[in-house]
Amino acid sequence: MTSNKNTEPKHGIANFAALETAIANGEEQSVKELLGNEAMPEIERSYLLDFAKLSNNPAITKLIEDIPEKE
Repeated sequence: MTSNKNTEPKHGIANFAALETAIANGEEQSVKELLGNEAMPEIERSYLLDFAKLSNNPAITKLIEDIPEKE
C-alpha cells in the first residue's frame, strides 16, 4: 500500500509535539508557522488553547483561537 503525502493531515503527532514545545517556550513565530491555516480537530485545538492559556501568552492564545475547527 502506498501513501499519498498530499492527503495526510499537517497536524500529525510530530507537529503537535512541536506545537506544544513552541507554546511552552513562547515562540510565537514558530507557533504561527506550525499551525498554518488548516482546520484542526476540536479536541486538539481545545488542548492547545488550554496549554497556551497556562503559558500566559495572549498572542499565542489568539493564534490558536483563530484556527478553524475541523468538522
